[in-house]
Amino acid sequence: MNALATVAAGAQLLVAAAFVSIPVLRARVGDRAKVAAEAELRRQGARDTVLEENGMRFDAGGHETWAPVSIAVLVAALAALNFFGSDWGPLLTWIFQSLVLLGNGVILYSQLTAVQSVRAAFERKGDPTLMRIDVPALLKAAEDAFPSWTRVLTHVRHTAVFGGSVLAVAVTALAA
Repeated sequence: MNALATVAAGAQLLVAAAFVSIPVLRARVGDRAKVAAEAELRRQGARDTVLEENGMRFDAGGHETWAPVSIAVLVAALAALNFFGSDWGPLLTWIFQSLVLLGNGVILYSQLTAVQSVRAAFERKGDPTLMRIDVPALLKAAEDAFPSWTRVLTHVRHTAVFGGSVLAVAVTALAA
């Protein structure tokens, strides 16, 4: 077993764990965030069904679970290939770990532009009630329902995914 392949596998397991962390948190607290967001909608005079009507979720349902869990399984499988010295490990690490790196960039971008994205989605519906919603207040109400350490977890998660992916690709390149 190559020491660099072991380092790549360890980095990949870190990435896999990071991807699972957010759905686990959302499964535990997401319902509270939904209740808080619905209360904010009522406070603003909007119907509290807006979230469901527009596919907005704060829990771990739908793609909020299957996407990160699928990525975690894929990255863990890559880690196993690298750890056990498969000839496929390095090639697949180059391909998929690079895609994970890019995909996490998209995730980060969507988090940073959530207010604009929700506003744009509401505007596309053409519903005057939706266009009057104070989106920052809506998202803040949901965010405040999560534990205070959630923001730290999010930063740690992104650091683990970016850093672990770069490390896995870099040590795979060194091993080649």
